[in-house]
Amino acid sequence: MYAIEFVIRYPDYISQLEAVVKPEHLPAIEKLRALDPNDIVRPEHYLNSKAGAVDVVFLIAKYQ
Repeated sequence: MYAIEFVIRYPDYISQLEAVVKPEHLPAIEKLRALDPNDIVRPEHYLNSKAGAVDVVFLIAKYQ
C-alpha cells in the first residue's frame, strides 16, 4: 500500500480501532484523530499490507 492510500484510509483505521478499544482508551483515539496522516508517513513510504497500516496506527496510539 502506497502512502497516499494510507492517508486516504486513515480515518477508517481510526474508526476500526475505536470500535474495538475499551472506553478508557478513547482519549488516545481522539489524539489520533487530531494527527495529520501526512505527518505519519512519508510520500515515498510503502506499507506491505492493510494490516501493516493498521499496526502503524495502533503503535502510534500506544505511545500517545
